[in-house]
Amino acid sequence: MARANEHGDDVEFDIAGRTVVITSPNKVMFPEPGLTKLDLARHYLTVEEPIMRTVRDRPTLLQRFPNGVTGQNFFQKRIPDNAPEWLETTIVATPNGTTSRAIVMADIAHVLWAANLGCLGFHPWPCRASDPENTDELRIDLDPSPGVTFAMVQEAAVEVRNFLAENGITASFIKTTGNRGLHVYARIEPGWDSFGTRQAAVSVARAMEERRPELITGQWWKEERGPRVFIDFNQNAPHKTVFGAWCVRARAGAQVSTPFFWDELPAIHPDGLTITTVPARLAERGDPWAAIDDQPQSIQPLVARYEADLARGIPDAPWPPVYPKMPDEARRVNPSRARPDPD
Repeated sequence: MARANEHGDDVEFDIAGRTVVITSPNKVMFPEPGLTKLDLARHYLTVEEPIMRTVRDRPTLLQRFPNGVTGQNFFQKRIPDNAPEWLETTIVATPNGTTSRAIVMADIAHVLWAANLGCLGFHPWPCRASDPENTDELRIDLDPSPGVTFAMVQEAAVEVRNFLAENGITASFIKTTGNRGLHVYARIEPGWDSFGTRQAAVSVARAMEERRPELITGQWWKEERGPRVFIDFNQNAPHKTVFGAWCVRARAGAQVSTPFFWDELPAIHPDGLTITTVPARLAERGDPWAAIDDQPQSIQPLVARYEADLARGIPDAPWPPVYPKMPDEARRVNPSRARPDPD
């Protein structure tokens, strides 16, 4: 039964064969534009088709802001026991083997259920819950270091696209992160796990730094990056996730991580892509990622470059500190703290 409170009566949506209740629909999630939890839910209904193309059947990490963008937040991987019986879940594990029951975005009802929890950020896995052994996305994260302008990130994205095409990945797709960076995606052929996709991303980062050392870096340690665009290859490491397409970011303006066409890149700016502007873009231009599933790409040439580096004595790039030491990895220590190798 619907209940009343200071944030308005519950609103019910009958979608995907389910009834999803939005509680406290008038609770303001974004004070600056005055957008509410109901506005958030309606955004996801507006982008139902394209967002489901990107998250369907994927385990997803939730970032919750129960009191809106200005309140405290936390990441939630484990789904509570009081979740509805229809909610699809799967077991995921961290690098140290800790398991948890994560939501699987089976349909738009699952997305709305999460939005009702105050989720401002969905972070989907790069694999399907129905086929967890196959990583099906290569994700190139263009992360601006301090001092980097968005124009520099745009220039780096062009370099990445060209390099991928040279290595056989002719279908790549781009989106804003919703903040200051860009993400370049490629749907990849079956047969690869996240170790392989990380190796491919390491190759991209190294090649981009070789070509454009003044613009792009693949250096893991922040002290070595300088004012350059960092290609965060470790976003492809096992169990890592990135911010999902069409998802609303926890920023004051309710910015959306928005896919766009490559020819729009020179004119795009993430600050203008919000809950209030993205629906009109989608209606006018359609989904720029509509063909992402049509032609899976091969990352074998990129992995071969990584393997050739190993054969020449170049070790694996550093892994994040939460991961165990890897066989081909050099010493994992900040360069400024490194001691000389003993004789």
